[in-house]
Amino acid sequence: MCFGRSARCVGYQLLILALLSIVANILLYFPNGETRYASQHRLGRYVECLHGILGAGFLVLIPAVVFIRLHHGGCCGCFGHEDCGKSCVVLSSVLAAFVGILGSGYCIIISALALSHGPYCYTQLERNWIYPFTESSGGYLFEYNKWSACQEPHNIVQWNVTLFSILLVLGGIEFILCFIQIIKGILGGLCGLCCSHEEGGWEQQVLVHP
Repeated sequence: MCFGRSARCVGYQLLILALLSIVANILLYFPNGETRYASQHRLGRYVECLHGILGAGFLVLIPAVVFIRLHHGGCCGCFGHEDCGKSCVVLSSVLAAFVGILGSGYCIIISALALSHGPYCYTQLERNWIYPFTESSGGYLFEYNKWSACQEPHNIVQWNVTLFSILLVLGGIEFILCFIQIIKGILGGLCGLCCSHEEGGWEQQVLVHP
């Protein structure tokens, strides 16, 4: 199978995942569909990190587009030269996948930190906007009876946990796909190099022994 054709499938998968990540990150800005918390800057530090929009979104769109276009360029790639084309395909795919690794990795880290620290909300006990679950180190995720401590925004704990978990999963899948593509690109480059050497040696033998 042509290397570009297999990369095309991964490209479309990354495209869908990146778009979903952007949507999930945008929803974090509007708890329960309300816009006033964003205008008042009461969303929490991790919501504004753009990990889903920039990290798992636009940075992952780069390898997605590159992988999709590899198929259209064919296996021979650049300037019609087969060896050059294979090298261009392998190099561009590996570099693009590395960018995807950085973007998805950023999304994973921020999402994990956000889930660990908990949401930024107004509590009746403190009568202030704080991070009430910071000291629990993520333990609040399994203590549902404590979620009511956040009075405003309404159901902010459920909102953040759901969306940050989705972003964590999406970023993890993107990371795995890009990592696999890097391995495939390296192995494909090594195999192509070996094959080119073998073909070159065979052609020399044909010329020497007509």
